[in-house]
Amino acid sequence: MTSKWYVIHTLTGQEEKVKTTIEGKIQEGALKEKVFQVLIPTEQVSEVKDGKKKISLRKFFPGYVLLEMDLDDETWYVVRNIPGVTGFIGTKTRPTPLLESEVNHIIKQTEERKEKPTPKVIFEKGDSVKIIEGPFINFSGIVEEVNPDKGKVKVMVSIFGRATPVEMEYWQVERL
Repeated sequence: MTSKWYVIHTLTGQEEKVKTTIEGKIQEGALKEKVFQVLIPTEQVSEVKDGKKKISLRKFFPGYVLLEMDLDDETWYVVRNIPGVTGFIGTKTRPTPLLESEVNHIIKQTEERKEKPTPKVIFEKGDSVKIIEGPFINFSGIVEEVNPDKGKVKVMVSIFGRATPVEMEYWQVERL
């Protein structure tokens, strides 16, 4: 039997608890040699709180846990009855495995986003913002250009009555 990836639906906020329980069942032997990986896809996000840059983890798919496993009646029953699990994604009688390309894409995304934090807030051209960090602190302006690859925005700020473009990092501005 070849293992496949399945998605289990959990109560929101119970993903870590479900993952820990599954890992415990692997150790106990109930799922030994049948469940190979338990994954909660996450990304690092950066935000500014109280003037300090803070990096935290955010789940891509809140309420879901990915399992690489050999699915049979026994493993289906054990996983299905873990507290916090509401079911598998698929039909009522048979879970549907993810395609290998989908799994590879999710894993690649997870690895990329762990290395480079994404901003919690995404800006768009025309947004009104206030600068909260740097030499232009407390200035307000309009987002003129957004560069998500670099995590920067160009803000038009009025300095001495003249509109001046200022390039800022995402975390240096907040939406008004």
